Amino acid sequence: MCGIVAYIGSRQAYPIVIKGLKRLEYRGYDSAGVALVHDGEMNLYKTKGKVVDLENVVLGNDTNSHLGMGHTRWATHGEPNDENAHPHLSQSGNLAVIHNGIIENYATIKEALINRGHHFLSDTDTEVLIHLIEDIQDHEKISIDEAVRLALNQVVGAYAIVILVKNEPAKLIAARKGSPLVVGIGEEKGEYFMASDASPIVEYTKNVIYLNDGEIAIVKDGELSVKTIDNVTKTPFIQKLEINLEEIEKGGYPHFMIKEIYEQPKSILDSIRGRLDSTSGRFAMKSIHEYEDKLRNVKRLILIGCGTSWHAALVGEYLFEEFTRIPVEVEYASEFRYRNPVIYPDDLVIAISQSGETADTLAAIELAKEKGATVFGVCNVVGSSIPRMSHAGAYTHAGPEIGVASTKAFTAQVSVLTLLSLAVAQIRGTISKDRLHLLMAELENIPHLVERALKTNDKVMEIAQLFKDSKNFLYLGRGFNFPVALEGALKLKEISYIHAEGYPAAEMKHGPIALIDEEMPVVVIAPKRGIYEKVMSNIQEVKARKGKIIAIVTEGDEKIKEMADHYIEVPDCDEALSPLVTTIPLQLLSYHIAVLRGCNVDQPRNLAKSVTVE
Repeated sequence: MCGIVAYIGSRQAYPIVIKGLKRLEYRGYDSAGVALVHDGEMNLYKTKGKVVDLENVVLGNDTNSHLGMGHTRWATHGEPNDENAHPHLSQSGNLAVIHNGIIENYATIKEALINRGHHFLSDTDTEVLIHLIEDIQDHEKISIDEAVRLALNQVVGAYAIVILVKNEPAKLIAARKGSPLVVGIGEEKGEYFMASDASPIVEYTKNVIYLNDGEIAIVKDGELSVKTIDNVTKTPFIQKLEINLEEIEKGGYPHFMIKEIYEQPKSILDSIRGRLDSTSGRFAMKSIHEYEDKLRNVKRLILIGCGTSWHAALVGEYLFEEFTRIPVEVEYASEFRYRNPVIYPDDLVIAISQSGETADTLAAIELAKEKGATVFGVCNVVGSSIPRMSHAGAYTHAGPEIGVASTKAFTAQVSVLTLLSLAVAQIRGTISKDRLHLLMAELENIPHLVERALKTNDKVMEIAQLFKDSKNFLYLGRGFNFPVALEGALKLKEISYIHAEGYPAAEMKHGPIALIDEEMPVVVIAPKRGIYEKVMSNIQEVKARKGKIIAIVTEGDEKIKEMADHYIEVPDCDEALSPLVTTIPLQLLSYHIAVLRGCNVDQPRNLAKSVTVE
């Protein structure tokens, strides 16, 4: 959701903070603000809009400061406007806070504070928190550090916060629960960076500390200390960042999304590299070997995720049931814990998330662990919450994904799920040796096939030009490519704001066929290997009602090419691996339509990259 960044040290804070906000803007872009402390003054600048609008507000003002913080917002409580933009000040103006998350009991706290004479300038839960901290400090006559700790014991909800103190210019306080926060340790003594993720930090240091839930980090007089909200001192674990600066910049591409689409041959390769050897038929995945007995005897798999990760889980359902013969359930993480699910100790729960911080998925993991199930995490961000909460897992190694609409994260997740399903099938003896070797060899070749699929870009651009003004799209797929239809529809509506729906092709007759007319483009994913004849029949049904067919077909397929109004050819591969190839032209189609419609591709309205609140 929101992005936060802060700096304390010998350098000028404002350039570091504003550059950091630009790198975090994919987390929210409704409003932005900065707070700078200098010579006993707290200079606050904030505005509705994007970071570039904030820069215009700050232009010409004094930004001299070695202590500062900034925030880019995705609105939860209170509409996007200047008053609700962060940072927020305490009643006296001595404290300022930025916040990612939701304080669920803010209304009760706010009412009590109003009765004690507090006045609020915004509609946010965040302003209530900083007033509460100061109220506790004033009444208890304690340090701000202790007041923060006591206040956080009173609030219910999720937070990552950073606090500046006007009359203590050598102090910076941060805390987290449920929302991510990373502390960067600068090369100079007393220099520290704080941010929602590592992207604003990597330019300055590779040494970071990922705060755990319920931890408070305090920088005071150049020294960092960490304690819990229960007042237990902690020794932080310093990690080395694995990302490079080039990975979080556009590298000559007009948008992050198209850059990330074209990075998929590499991201898929990185996700499978060193984890399988088709020649020997061996898998080199430590977590698989450690839980071999569990995997051999598991009775049920539960795959959970949100959005694109849920679509990857659906592909995983087909993979695991096909190869391992284990029954699989796929759950929306956002619904999982609210329907009193039946979970057994011998279940294996696979939690899928790009960021590793998705609030709903984290809550689902907690519930699964309470019921005694084993949790296996699949995510992209090293040091994030999901891998730390899981019993075991696998990173996808997709590299940073800045575009809000996931592309390379999806194919990386599917690649890892394919690896896992094949490895578990080998352990359980549910796949023949020949079939296993063949699939392993084809999986190793997938990055090359994706490179070939990317060469459809020019053809996709031509089709995008024809359909950019359409009001609705229908996406149809069968078998392994039904989830691809869902993912293709999601991508289109996310970034182009065109209404789109994905369906199993056979379900078209059970409702959606009523919508088809000469104005309705229908995207059909129809690779040669699969339920081919049935898909051809579905295409005929659309054509009979004058719908416009855009077909994703296997190279050399003449039958569907003759039936379709437009076609895009992709390389042939095993049906089980085809989602990794067929999804590529759908990503390109959504991208080019959005660009032609003048949409903000990387920062679509109302969306944020990492959903860290429910």
